[in-house]
Amino acid sequence: MTSELQLPGFRFHPTEDELLNFYLKNMVFGKKIHYDIIGLLNIYRHDPWDLPGLSKVGEREWYFFVPRDRKHGSGGRPNRTTEHGFWKATGSDRKIVSLSDPKRIIGLRKTLVFYEGRAPKGMKTDWVMNEYRLPDSCPLPKDIVLCKIYRKATSLKVLEQRAVEEEMKTIQTSPSPPSSFETISFCGQQEDHQLMAPIVSLPHMILKQEQEVIMVEEFLHEKVVKDEKKGSSMSLQLPSGKTELPELQVPKTNTDWSQDPVWTQLSPWLQNLTQNLTPSCANILNF
Repeated sequence: MTSELQLPGFRFHPTEDELLNFYLKNMVFGKKIHYDIIGLLNIYRHDPWDLPGLSKVGEREWYFFVPRDRKHGSGGRPNRTTEHGFWKATGSDRKIVSLSDPKRIIGLRKTLVFYEGRAPKGMKTDWVMNEYRLPDSCPLPKDIVLCKIYRKATSLKVLEQRAVEEEMKTIQTSPSPPSSFETISFCGQQEDHQLMAPIVSLPHMILKQEQEVIMVEEFLHEKVVKDEKKGSSMSLQLPSGKTELPELQVPKTNTDWSQDPVWTQLSPWLQNLTQNLTPSCANILNF
């Protein structure tokens, strides 16, 4: 029968001074306590989630006297490995002073966190342990510590973050084939390049033709201006005794320009050119 059932309404919440000066000291020096509240157990043979059921007292905190099991070949460090994980110390030991005499050190506290897996790798859990021991300067007949086990309160935000991290690890470790959307997108890009390839040169061709038209138009315009200047500054004089110029005799030929291969090739280009020229320039080409 547990102490809680023997003492209705009893809640066990001792201070650190009480844990060291009363419970642990009496246990180490062999003094019996009237109420057997804290049991002796090698907690490293059990995982932390099994310890609440093995404790004699406790609601959210569970206490145990633990014999220190020295690990051979590791400098005398205690063996804190369990079946499914290990306890890892965080930070340095903290000195505990007496409430009645703050200058007197009554013990040391080591904080440890439980990790699932094997060292040095492992997944951190919410299980925490405070290990209390008497000062090393005191000669002790028994090498026993007092351990307080509890589960650290974890916020919902931290739990959701851990779930997301685990999901990301699972996705990274399992490679997935490319989706159908990615395949269609890649094929569509190739088709776009094939369709755009012949169109890329079209603006260049149109620009080149426009430049040629402008150059020809400028040339013809300059020629017309020069001819007009010459006509205004120079006057033709007929030979004496003649009122008109003799008619120029041009030999008649049966040549058909429309049948000439060179003219056949140039005719469409000239027609397109005359459509883009000004009326004055176009009249000069219409010979």
